[in-house]
Amino acid sequence: MSDRLYNVLLGSAFLVLGQIVIWFLNNSQFVWEWWKEKPLTTALIYAVPGAVLFWHGTKYSYEGLGGAWGSRLLGFGLSYLTFPILTYILLKESMFTPKTMTCVFLSFCIVAIQIWWK
Repeated sequence: MSDRLYNVLLGSAFLVLGQIVIWFLNNSQFVWEWWKEKPLTTALIYAVPGAVLFWHGTKYSYEGLGGAWGSRLLGFGLSYLTFPILTYILLKESMFTPKTMTCVFLSFCIVAIQIWWK
């Protein structure tokens, strides 16, 4: 495996983990009653780990893709994979609408372009 691909995959893993953590930061209030009126507690628990994961994700994807735009668009594309899945599983909101499925498809395209287009 090339160093470039390794960095993109490692950066992608960090970005996905960061998005999962931040999903819980933003949406725990809708999933569990206990979190409803606890914004400071939520921020204290989730913000630092999420920021550290995004920092590493950006570092490695920047190295693998050679620039900030590639890293940003990779993170954007991956977010359209994590958000719909978590929202469907935990909030019971379907991702199987034409609009959402189109966005998920386009996110795959964005990620593929960032990885394979030279």
